[in-house]
Amino acid sequence: MRMHVMAVSTISDEDRFWGSLKQAHGRLPKGARWILAVASTDGTRAVNVIVHDSVDGVRDFVEGHAGSFATTEYFQADAANAVGLPK
Repeated sequence: MRMHVMAVSTISDEDRFWGSLKQAHGRLPKGARWILAVASTDGTRAVNVIVHDSVDGVRDFVEGHAGSFATTEYFQADAANAVGLPK
């Protein structure tokens, strides 16, 4: 089952975090889709929404690429009640 996973990060190294995520974008697991990537204006927080099989799968993927540059929490997003996210 595919689900929307919201990754909320507190960034410790903005340049390396986003550089790592840009590289990760090209290496998404088969069938995964990156829906949203946005940061706070001060660069200390980021929210990414990725469609994947599980929260753990997104956690493993993001931590493997950018885990050294941020502390991230992962949640299953309620896309059915979201504005603008495909169901």
